[in-house]
Amino acid sequence: MKQENVILVDSNDKMIGSMEKYEAHEKGLLHRAFSVFLFNDQDELLLQQRALSKYHCGGLWTNSCCSHQRLEESNVDAAKRRLMEELGITATALQDIFSFVYKAQFDNGLTEHEFDYVLFGKFNGTPEINEEEVAATKYMNQREIQNEIQHSPEQFTPWFKLIYQRAFDTYFSIYKNKL
Repeated sequence: MKQENVILVDSNDKMIGSMEKYEAHEKGLLHRAFSVFLFNDQDELLLQQRALSKYHCGGLWTNSCCSHQRLEESNVDAAKRRLMEELGITATALQDIFSFVYKAQFDNGLTEHEFDYVLFGKFNGTPEINEEEVAATKYMNQREIQNEIQHSPEQFTPWFKLIYQRAFDTYFSIYKNKL
């Protein structure tokens, strides 16, 4: 696993330090992150299935892309970087929408404790996935996602289950016509 640092923050997202990513997840420390939701012209969300080799949540379905910002990197720049690294794509109209904090403990002893920024963007097409990061992708509409989560919640990441409804509600009520 490549060594990479995360930005440690307090509950107001004020930076308090940095730490190697795996160590921060072992200790369950609050750190900055982002989650990208890409919608196509049919209002479907691009989902990705995390690679089986991921150190947590391998094989689970989640939003289009998620990762951690680097020092001095904006949320949008970080999202653009990871969309290219994971999916080989460039999204249009990428913008910060909202943030939330969550904590999830995993069976392998790791804990995600993130101050997570949610970004929206537009993308139509088929990603060229990096198989070290992503196992598969698919587009689904809100109703399909809701049904899948209701019947098979174990197939989705904890953070996605927490925010997908808010993401769709926000997309349809405020941002759909601006993207």
